Amino acid sequence: MNTPVEFDMYAHANSTLVGGTRMINGLGGSGDFLRNGFLKIMHSPSTRPSKTDPTGITCVVPKAPHIDHTEHDLDVLVTEQGLADLRGLAPKDRAQTIIDKCVHPEYKPIIQEYFDMAKKECLAKGVGHEPQLFDRCFKMQQNLAKNGTMKIKNWDIKVDLCE
Repeated sequence: MNTPVEFDMYAHANSTLVGGTRMINGLGGSGDFLRNGFLKIMHSPSTRPSKTDPTGITCVVPKAPHIDHTEHDLDVLVTEQGLADLRGLAPKDRAQTIIDKCVHPEYKPIIQEYFDMAKKECLAKGVGHEPQLFDRCFKMQQNLAKNGTMKIKNWDIKVDLCE
């Protein structure tokens, strides 16, 4: 089994870069194992300790800021919350299984709300293989950088785009 920094609700795993930019280790043999193993399992705590949040930061996010291993290379994800067997599941089913089985209880309603909102908005536009809202998918990571916690009050976001 390999341990990623984090994985997202679609089973893309980040094994090398904390916050998507700070390298903590090289990719090494984890990619070789995941592409060639018979049963490919990754395990992680559902949260990691933090100096600023008693629960810690979540290791299951809506979208990983860096992806070393795609969902095609992973069969099973495990946290102390449970085991998500993802073999044969469609992307939206994988996401729901990961939310149900792997996310820490304090983060589960936050990530479930994002997933439900992403499905609704993307499917209304006629897209939705892996529903993502790019104006919101990294809000938890942004809140950590600004406020020291990945817990957010809501998914509202003000986007000021230039024309």
